[in-house]
Amino acid sequence: MTISVRKAAAAAVTAVLGAALAGCGGGSASDAGREARMGTPAASASGSATASPQNGAPASPQAASPQAGAPAKAPTLAPGPNGLTPVFERAKQQTDKTVALTFDADMTSDQGPRAADGEHFDNPQLISTLRTLKVPSTVFMTGRWAEEYPDQAKSIGTDPNFEIANHSYSHHAFTSPCYGLPALDGAAARADVDRAFAAFRQAGAVNTVPYFRFPGGCYDDQALRALSTAKVTAVQWDVVSGDAFAKDPDAVAEQVLAGVKPGSVVVMHCTRSAAPVTEEAIRKIVPELRKRGYRFVKVSELIGK
Repeated sequence: MTISVRKAAAAAVTAVLGAALAGCGGGSASDAGREARMGTPAASASGSATASPQNGAPASPQAASPQAGAPAKAPTLAPGPNGLTPVFERAKQQTDKTVALTFDADMTSDQGPRAADGEHFDNPQLISTLRTLKVPSTVFMTGRWAEEYPDQAKSIGTDPNFEIANHSYSHHAFTSPCYGLPALDGAAARADVDRAFAAFRQAGAVNTVPYFRFPGGCYDDQALRALSTAKVTAVQWDVVSGDAFAKDPDAVAEQVLAGVKPGSVVVMHCTRSAAPVTEEAIRKIVPELRKRGYRFVKVSELIGK
């Protein structure tokens, strides 16, 4: 998918979801800022060509992971032009009926008081359902989420059914504008990624992989350059679930089922307060996709194809 197409798709998604997202986020943040706090889809902000699964071949499976504890054999894409962090959106092999369900476990660095007041940024029932249905999944976790829910982070990160990928520590933007999120400069962005990996280790998670999802899905060449020394593959998506702030699980399921193609990456959320119907939607999505002949895989399997 070209960058111009990604921009057009992002604009369409933003327009469709804007009303549904109006009730989210914290304090005086704009609707767009609230949207980004849930990692709701946005395309690349880059104005120049970046690496993609089509123009970046998988690196050696023996490539070293960026942090201790990440599986040594987790495949990554080769660096893009001028050494930029590569970007993966959908499997290069698009005839095999595989699909990766990914879940953003979002929590920003300033949401501790809200959690202390009883707001639930976790979704243990969703994780339980994925286990019951035996759905391998990739959880893109913020470091702040791992700090708030260390027992759950460890449980997810020691279960072979799951892999934990990096969604930053603070859920601040890595480029600006990005839905009103405060932006990090290059050095701060790189440190934010390291801090998230450290939080996973502190929680006891070991099934971590060298993948990164930009908060809000926003990135440009400068952001890709800032992360180049982290040796991660940036992971976007090609299917928007629409689960953020949705109230109708059937609508979420229908949107996913309509969008999935062989090799798809679906973006969903693991946050009860802001994605309350995701677990119910999963119970509709999984059996239907299996009926259609799809097999669920982690992102690492798609990248390794």
